[in-house]
Amino acid sequence: MISPHSARKATHVQEAPPPSGPPAWDGPPPPEHTPAQRTTMERMKALPSKVSIRWRLTLTYSALVFAASAVVLFSVYSIVGQAIARSWPSLNINNLQAQVVWQEAQDRAVTNAQDIMLRSSLMALMGVGILSLIIGYFVADRAMRPVAKMTATARKLSESTLAHQRIALEGPNDELKELGDTFDAMLTRLNIAFDTQRRFVANASHELRTPLTINRTVLEIALSDPEASEDLKALGRTLLEVNARNEKLIEGLLLLARSERELAVRKPLDVREVAETAVEQLAPFAEEHGVTVTTDLVSVPTVGDPVLLERSVSNLIENAVKYNIPENGKVWIRTGMVDGALVVQVANTGQHVPAYEVNSLFEPFRRLNADRVDSAKGAGLGLSIVRAVVQAHGGNVAAVPRDGGGLVVTIRLPRR
Repeated sequence: MISPHSARKATHVQEAPPPSGPPAWDGPPPPEHTPAQRTTMERMKALPSKVSIRWRLTLTYSALVFAASAVVLFSVYSIVGQAIARSWPSLNINNLQAQVVWQEAQDRAVTNAQDIMLRSSLMALMGVGILSLIIGYFVADRAMRPVAKMTATARKLSESTLAHQRIALEGPNDELKELGDTFDAMLTRLNIAFDTQRRFVANASHELRTPLTINRTVLEIALSDPEASEDLKALGRTLLEVNARNEKLIEGLLLLARSERELAVRKPLDVREVAETAVEQLAPFAEEHGVTVTTDLVSVPTVGDPVLLERSVSNLIENAVKYNIPENGKVWIRTGMVDGALVVQVANTGQHVPAYEVNSLFEPFRRLNADRVDSAKGAGLGLSIVRAVVQAHGGNVAAVPRDGGGLVVTIRLPRR
């Protein structure tokens, strides 16, 4: 939980913290599922899929070395026996009994030498097997290092790091080097595609702002005319509302395009001050909708773009107010440290949100239970902007349905 030793501020009254997490299941328990029993052969067949490729390579190398060593040792075992038999001196003994004794001595010498050789070979083979496992692991580990580097790079990639994040694999021009270079070329093409898309959105938004500004000016002049009829004024006010929504949409697209780029501004800031500014700006909006805003803010320093972070928190609060219940609505805002990460959490009362619809709310132009043409409550870019800003700062944002209705949205940022 976020530390209770924090400054608290409420627009109307203080309330208890909201319950978070998915709603409790009140229905009958789900039927128990008993997995089918698998045979020993099926388990053996499924075993390779549970072993990492590093260990599969290790076992392969070790088995090959062990098999080669076994062949060599048993070949030596046979050769030594034959060499002893051939090198045993022969005597011309006419006595048959003496020949039998001499032959038995020869056989015992060969057998004893082979037994000693066999025991020594088995001991040496065990040592070779252990050594082959160790050497095989290091060989497999060395062979898998380029793949591990590719995996680490792919995990760190995002739209904001495509411009400068590359594998840049060094080494001989083998298959792995070719794979790394191909992956880098693909990242370059993706970066060009994303950058082209962002520039198009930004340029189109800039071009659209000018006619909208002209329309707003013309409408305001027409409405200020004292000789204008009431019907004309009503039409003008309607057009002004439509124009304002379009301007807000264009502004949201510009901010979204800016948020998806790499951060150009990185300043030391306090997340508590950012949240307080956002709450103060939206206090009249919350009061107008009859929503009580309760804050539980802890000072946590970080580094980032204060304007973008303030806008993301404002979007969360604005959505929490707009999609609240008609009467006695509540919004809670918290900041603090949880498990070493900077956390900003916004929760609100409101209608029930199905869990399967939560993730789709972060997509552009998506609204809860609303068609895309329904823009009465906004352009549907608020949560998309929040996600883009948070990802540009190296964090993540998640939402879960709140017990009793509404959402709990949590931003996690790495502490700088």
